[in-house]
Amino acid sequence: MTHRVVDFELPSGDEEGMHTTPERGLHHNNGSQRSMNSAPPAPPDQHRRTSLVVTHALPEISLADFGTICKGTAYRQIRRGRKQSILSRRGWGNYDPSSRNIRVGSTFTDSSATEETGLINKSLSVDSDVIPEEEGTAWEGLVEMFTENKINYLFVFIPVAVWSHANRWSDGSIFILNFLAMVPLASMLGVFTEELAAHTNDVIGGLINATFGNAVELVVAIQALLAGDYRVVQASLIGSVFSNLLLVLGMCFLFGGMKYAEQEFIAQGAVASISLLAFSGVALLLPEFFGGEGDDSKDDTATISRLAALLLIIMYGLLLWFQLKTHVNLFQGDDDTLALIPFSWALTGLVVITAIVTILSEFLVGSIDGFCTEFNLGRSFVGLIILPVVGNAVEHISAVSVAMKDKMDLALGVALGSSVQIALFVLPLTVVIGWFTGREMTMKFPQFEVALYLMSVIIVSMCLSNARSNWLEGSLLVSLYALIAVGIYFEKDLE
Repeated sequence: MTHRVVDFELPSGDEEGMHTTPERGLHHNNGSQRSMNSAPPAPPDQHRRTSLVVTHALPEISLADFGTICKGTAYRQIRRGRKQSILSRRGWGNYDPSSRNIRVGSTFTDSSATEETGLINKSLSVDSDVIPEEEGTAWEGLVEMFTENKINYLFVFIPVAVWSHANRWSDGSIFILNFLAMVPLASMLGVFTEELAAHTNDVIGGLINATFGNAVELVVAIQALLAGDYRVVQASLIGSVFSNLLLVLGMCFLFGGMKYAEQEFIAQGAVASISLLAFSGVALLLPEFFGGEGDDSKDDTATISRLAALLLIIMYGLLLWFQLKTHVNLFQGDDDTLALIPFSWALTGLVVITAIVTILSEFLVGSIDGFCTEFNLGRSFVGLIILPVVGNAVEHISAVSVAMKDKMDLALGVALGSSVQIALFVLPLTVVIGWFTGREMTMKFPQFEVALYLMSVIIVSMCLSNARSNWLEGSLLVSLYALIAVGIYFEKDLE
């Protein structure tokens, strides 16, 4: 119960005949049945402000009242639905990955058959009178993780990609093969991250998702940074933001709008994400405006960039504190988080996949120059348009899939949450890493890229302002992304 003070304009002398109770509200002691609204107005000089305490129940705030600005929360709900679909399809009930056994019965009862994620979200229970017919193992759960997504068939390119580098094939071939090999690796990196988080509490799980949520983009950026290719670092990171903010969100609106005339979502979380992206846009402006133009401008630009990067990381830390500590009730999902494999398996898989991504990303970055020469492409185009596909392809598909199931809040959580994570964490982190490794990595981007970034944020904010989406807004965002791609394609003529 919450007490709220409400101000009423009452005639002089009437308030002593009134009192309040939680059950019945306002009553007159004199027994009069006249309504206060129907009473004749008193002269203005007899009016005064009187505060009455009205007791009533206010609705509790839930996740549905705020939406989601956390990519990890949205992705976890999507993964939960898929894992429950696996359990339902395979007939696995009472699954305990820590024991590495899956008890399977012949009769199952579906309960809580809701569709919160737009996928299958059912809790399976085995009839206690039924003797289990067979036992599955966590190994079968691991196999399901690798075979549930057809894009994982691209794993066959991993040995070919390593072979191409070892035998010094052309840079174009090395780039393409390593590019194709890293797409399923990025997918499984997200899967193992969620599996590891499923064994922990909300805080630790949130930190794990925050750290490894965009690990592929971070690894590729660090490899390019260590190679001294700062332009590829900048282009790949701002390109990831463009990809999520315009292409992914636009396709969610477009394909969702083809199935539903209009889709609603909660605007509060979306507005918070856009505000954070605008904040990062201001940080990108500082080195250009205040870095100077003389011989010493490089030192000023580096200093401003490093300070701005620290502020962005602090802001990201405050966002995590908001999500995981002070307002955790706004972002809590279901408590029945499932895990298909044991904790040690998830940790081992995460380490192994990250190691393979690190190796292949080194091959990929080393072949960019040759690839650009062979196919007559600008390095900015490769960084802004092509490289973001590596880390975001599977997430793009997931976001569009849930949008077509009228779960636009989850789609926004993936698209906007990933953009915020890159802009406020991955990008400034590369500047800090460059600082400590002696690389002059700055946040001074080409002016037109910063302008396009801010214009994109403004246009997306307009599309989100009414908390509704349709296919026309989706086509607008996709077309805007295509326009940017056309402009970046011809940037090589300016070099």
